[in-house]
Amino acid sequence: MSDEPAAQLPADDSLFDTMADTSQVALPKDPLARVIGQDEAVRLARVCALQRRHLLLVGPPGTGKSMIAQALALHLPPPRTEVLVAHNPEAPERPFVESRPLQDALLQRERVAGAAGELVEPSQVPIKVAEQLGYRCARCSSYSPPTETQCPQCNAPKGTLASEGQPNNPFSDLLGGIVQVTVNQLGGGRDRVTTTRRVGGKEEVVVYARAGDRIRLYDEKALERKREIERLSPHKVLLSIDRKSFVLATGASETELLGDVRHDPYGGHPQLGTQPYERVVPGAIHEAHEGVLFVDELPHLGHLQRQLLTAMQERAFPIAGRHPQSAGASVKVDNVPCDFIFVAACNITDLQAILAPLRSRILGNGYEVLVATTMPDTPSNRVRLAQFVAQEIAMDGRIPHATVETVRALCQEAASRAKEADGIESVLTLRLRELGGLVRIAGDIAKGDDAPLITPRHLAQAITVAKPVEQQIKDRYGSYYAGLARDLSSAQRSGTSPYNYWDSHINDDKMGYE
Repeated sequence: MSDEPAAQLPADDSLFDTMADTSQVALPKDPLARVIGQDEAVRLARVCALQRRHLLLVGPPGTGKSMIAQALALHLPPPRTEVLVAHNPEAPERPFVESRPLQDALLQRERVAGAAGELVEPSQVPIKVAEQLGYRCARCSSYSPPTETQCPQCNAPKGTLASEGQPNNPFSDLLGGIVQVTVNQLGGGRDRVTTTRRVGGKEEVVVYARAGDRIRLYDEKALERKREIERLSPHKVLLSIDRKSFVLATGASETELLGDVRHDPYGGHPQLGTQPYERVVPGAIHEAHEGVLFVDELPHLGHLQRQLLTAMQERAFPIAGRHPQSAGASVKVDNVPCDFIFVAACNITDLQAILAPLRSRILGNGYEVLVATTMPDTPSNRVRLAQFVAQEIAMDGRIPHATVETVRALCQEAASRAKEADGIESVLTLRLRELGGLVRIAGDIAKGDDAPLITPRHLAQAITVAKPVEQQIKDRYGSYYAGLARDLSSAQRSGTSPYNYWDSHINDDKMGYE
């Protein structure tokens, strides 16, 4: 399928006369141009991406609110700072926060990569080194992982004691084996070996260390970079430079939204436990720093809207332990940055449940948009529905393309649904999630028929299959309540069952649960 700019789509319905099926529909590269029928919301989303404004989208489900939020995030530049949390030697329970610019973050990443050494096969290192690390058997010269306490070829014990042996000790068969087994149970050889090698006529110090089934080789440059990193204060990367620009926080809990500090059974003891800075976990508001934080069904956040408002105002929010009985309760990291674009969505009926100061904050630095539910039934908008069908098929990836006649039939169905849902003539519905479901069901039917394309017959079958269960009940019984009465058993209708919810209205509200 072509992936051309949306401007190449014709303004009339000439596309229907030139294309054979939806595989010939040009798909726009701009993700916002793939949003169908929401011209005003898309225009303001572009402004929000450019000016870093907030956005509240109000309207029924399936009209493209989530798609607008994700597309907006793709219009943002990549993150420019990396956020670290560092050990505070004077007060470990109050770790420091550091922001590292992009160039410094990339330079540090190169240093870490340079200090990682080189992974080599055990057969590529000196024989004595391989034996001391527990990879090579000194008796039969075969190689095996250091976790093998005995050589799988000759059953000889591995490790430095086995290779060095004590052939003159008459008790080596008794005591030597016991000592060797103990060493092997603890690892079977050393964890690392330091030696020298000659490179270009110059002798240098090298370190060989275990790395699973392979060996990591540190030359002098890698060792020097490793020492440089170790000289830095202990820290943890809280927000990586390559983090995502879109963070979904719909229905998030307090911990998921605001962050937390993990529990440590040793209370952060320097020798036994994990240091507080290592246990800090960012929340969605922090992960969305320099990106988009999207919350669908915003009122479901409840009281967390107040903390969200604070984060939007201050552009920073502390991370603290949220469980009183946890060792993390005493840990707090102040001023963790969370400068995000807030995009929220809700239905019209939920507007009153949004915190008034939060809405004021959005309007004070952003926009509120009532999304469209219909668009005029014009030739150009029918072409946009053809683009929508092509997009749905491309995103699904498991159904065939649709014929031109199928797209025309879908346009008629869109007009019928708009009249039924919104009571308006000569418009096309923008409740596109339901139309997308029709396309997928029709594609599944076509796939079951081994048809190369989705035809109007497949779409007609999909319309029948895709009826909501309430409509199916009405078609079968005449009304929902008639179906409900038929579905109840005689025991349920008699009101004698103490476990039936429908009985609860007969006596009192509690009877059905007692």
